[in-house]
Amino acid sequence: MDVSSLSWRNTPWFKATSGQWRYALRNATAMCLALTLAYCFNLDEPYWAMTSAAVVSFPTVGGVISKSLGRIAGSLLGATAALIIAGNTLNEPWFFMVSMAAWLGLCTWACAYFTNNVAYAFQLSGYTAAIIAFPTVNLIDTVQLWDIAQARVCEVVLGILCGGVMMILPSTSDGTTLLTALKNMHARLLEHAGLLWQPETNDAIRSAHEGVINQILTMNLLRIQAFWSHYRFRRQNALLNALLHHQLRLTSVISSLRRLLLNWPSPPPQTRDTVEQLLSALATPRVDAYRIACIIAPLRPHDDSDYHHLAFWQRLRYFCTLYLQSSRWLRALENGTPVSLHTARYRHGLARHTDSMEALWSGTRTFCTLMMVGAWSIGTQWESGASALSLAAISCVLYSIVATPFKSLTLLMRTLVLLSLFSFGVKFGLMVQITDLWQFLLFLFPLLITMQLLKLQMTTLAGLWGQLIVFMGSFIAVTNPPVYDFADFLNDNSAKIVGVALSWLAFAILRPGSDARKSRRRIRAMRRDFVDQLSQRPLQSEYEFESLAYHHISQLSNSQDALARRWLLRWGVVLLNCSHVVWQLREWETRSDPLSRVRDICIAQLRDVMSERGVNQRQLANTLQQLQRICDTLSHHHQPAARELAALIWRLQISLSQLVQAPPPGMLT
Repeated sequence: MDVSSLSWRNTPWFKATSGQWRYALRNATAMCLALTLAYCFNLDEPYWAMTSAAVVSFPTVGGVISKSLGRIAGSLLGATAALIIAGNTLNEPWFFMVSMAAWLGLCTWACAYFTNNVAYAFQLSGYTAAIIAFPTVNLIDTVQLWDIAQARVCEVVLGILCGGVMMILPSTSDGTTLLTALKNMHARLLEHAGLLWQPETNDAIRSAHEGVINQILTMNLLRIQAFWSHYRFRRQNALLNALLHHQLRLTSVISSLRRLLLNWPSPPPQTRDTVEQLLSALATPRVDAYRIACIIAPLRPHDDSDYHHLAFWQRLRYFCTLYLQSSRWLRALENGTPVSLHTARYRHGLARHTDSMEALWSGTRTFCTLMMVGAWSIGTQWESGASALSLAAISCVLYSIVATPFKSLTLLMRTLVLLSLFSFGVKFGLMVQITDLWQFLLFLFPLLITMQLLKLQMTTLAGLWGQLIVFMGSFIAVTNPPVYDFADFLNDNSAKIVGVALSWLAFAILRPGSDARKSRRRIRAMRRDFVDQLSQRPLQSEYEFESLAYHHISQLSNSQDALARRWLLRWGVVLLNCSHVVWQLREWETRSDPLSRVRDICIAQLRDVMSERGVNQRQLANTLQQLQRICDTLSHHHQPAARELAALIWRLQISLSQLVQAPPPGMLT
């Protein structure tokens, strides 16, 4: 045994940084303040106020405001639904059970279908309806129902307000976090370019590409939090959206340049050295366009008929232009200088796609689970059935949208068992001996601080500590007046564990869709959106389709099915490269009618090759041969515009060539 590990310097209080102490003190103070005020207002179950303050705890101001708005809206909606359902079905238990299961199934579907605050509001709507309606199964007076609903909403809002008041203490700035993340990603894109422009092909490159995509999409959440934290970022919201779109576009251009390098028959010998010199120069601060132009000047094509060289040259210049423009915008944001709307044109937020089938399946699973638990409670006249129903509802609504529901439910059951043992000791060993609230707070406040510090320091167990903090109040059940009934305590805690166990069983029977099935649905959706891109007036802009494709790719980033991830990434990259060429062909203008007809023929070829169901392999082989013949013919044309067109068509041809080994429709093998 290492005696040095028992030193006081290894305790969580002395290991904590100043930022961790601020976070722990702020959240512990908010929870204790919410509990105290709930007692002062004579609310019958003050622990819900403490739980609400724990739920909205967040390291930044914007995160607290954003979560608080969603929680208040969801709580009001859930309380209204509970009043309407329970108020009209108090004397009909089966009708009450069907109505509540349907409402919670609808909330589950909505939180899986929508995103961000809307999804969070529907989650809280389901929680609130469950904790209000299920404990009222033995009531016969609607006035009591109104009192309970009013008390629960007051407790929730009180906890949110206490969490907001504690934000007056110094906390991490959302704007600083966002700017730091943007600058780090800006630098990482250069490292990513250096990795992808190597001739090797392995799983590390695919994983790195997925990691860059996920990190850029995650920064959209930081943008939303910064939007709520400071008016400066609300004014610059269009610029922030444009920056995120630019970073996604840079990712696409890096991938496109990799494809060009791998398929370039005879690149100049100085290409590798020039590219490395370019990346080193772009990494230096305050680099200007003139220096970059001098670096890449040796790569300028001299042979007019070499469309391979021309395509690489144009794409490399476009990459440099995008990167320098993003650097200027980042400096403007960091220095607080205003950016004109002409410099940063308005961009929509990053597009997202919802798997409607999976959302509907999640709602159906919640309905069936609650009907199963409700039928058991009604049939056995189980007095603690309300607790089992409440935890089953929370489990189904909360974990229907996570990537690993079985792991999350197992962690929750572990949390509930630990809390049952802990709350037994606290309730019947400590609370029965104290008579004033301040005495209990002397125990609770340092306990909460320690648990918050452990959550921040033990990253592998952060989920466990977070759930212990959130659910601790409902297990200790600090009521006004306090109740110490061991039989009720044992039955209630057992029912909560049984409710989670039945939810685990429901997830095992009505399993979420496999990653292979999800991958096929998302690939099909991307192909459908790409076919729309080929129309005369597409519904989505180039930037919207790009962010939507990357959103599809990111949804399976944690999947263990390597084949499903690989083909989803490959389809996304191919369709993005083709869509960029299509938009450039659409914007390409020439006065020569024959060249315009050639451009239209190329776009028509894509319509014949690609459909929502998949790729026509026979037509693909013919199209690749025809595109190659067009490139060779245009390379000898006397007009410069023809050689530019040949470069675009070659990019299209090498992008489509990746689909030669595409699996047949409905298969990933």
